[in-house]
Amino acid sequence: MKMRATKRVWGAAALAAAALTGCGEGELGAGSVAFSTWGEEYIEQEIPAADLADGWSIHYEKFLFVLRNVTVADREGNVGARMQGSILFDHTKAGAKPVVTFDDLEAKPWERVSFEIGPVDADTALDGATEEDKALMLAAGASVHIEAIARKADGDDGDDGDDGGAVEKRLDWTFSLATRYADCKGEKAGKETEGVLVTNGGTDAVELTIHGDHFFYDDLQAATAARRFAPIAAADADDDGAVTLEELAAVRLVAIEEGTYGTGSAGNINDLGAFVAALSRTLGHFRGEGECVSEDL
Repeated sequence: MKMRATKRVWGAAALAAAALTGCGEGELGAGSVAFSTWGEEYIEQEIPAADLADGWSIHYEKFLFVLRNVTVADREGNVGARMQGSILFDHTKAGAKPVVTFDDLEAKPWERVSFEIGPVDADTALDGATEEDKALMLAAGASVHIEAIARKADGDDGDDGDDGGAVEKRLDWTFSLATRYADCKGEKAGKETEGVLVTNGGTDAVELTIHGDHFFYDDLQAATAARRFAPIAAADADDDGAVTLEELAAVRLVAIEEGTYGTGSAGNINDLGAFVAALSRTLGHFRGEGECVSEDL
């Protein structure tokens, strides 16, 4: 996967934050943490056919999600700062986007960092998204909304027929699930680091990375999961070129021949619609490929 644009440190453009503790006058001094978010080239440009197991490519036209409750705490759970409000982003718009900057945090390790993706509300701010996008999200009580076009050059859409020529499938999917990404850790200066490290007079720049390719994994938990689209394309029961979540829900996982479509320890996930909804809870990462513990809210 292609990774990482140059990180930027955000100041006045960042959403106002409430520092709940942190002194700035202690022996260790004080510093800042600046959070941004990025969707990588997979969302900004496309997921190329070479990166899917079955030769489809996927281009996002919208990738809307609501980020909220970015929280910095120490190992004992003492909260140093927590973001106020929420922001609706569209990651098809290029570049890293500011989320929040916390100033005057005590200079020390803050090992417990978390954030949430949850439903929009009337006061949610916008970054890259439009008022029309917000209205769409409010009407659905949505936390994530994607619109995308999948293409396959040879025209084989994954069913048993020989389609011939190029074929396209459209996605227009909305999710209202709320997810907390907790105990985040990722690589900093070549070393895996829990949370953030505040230094005296310094700023730890942290990217909350969104992985748009996760919607097309064929396993919920296995590290060997492959990206596939053919089973999704084949779910287009009325062959109208649009694959809906309702059509996915009609496909039993045990009936899919390509890929594993394994659910691991996750329960009550028996159809492709529930499977994709579960994948929507895996979008959030930390400092690029870093991991967090995903928790249902």
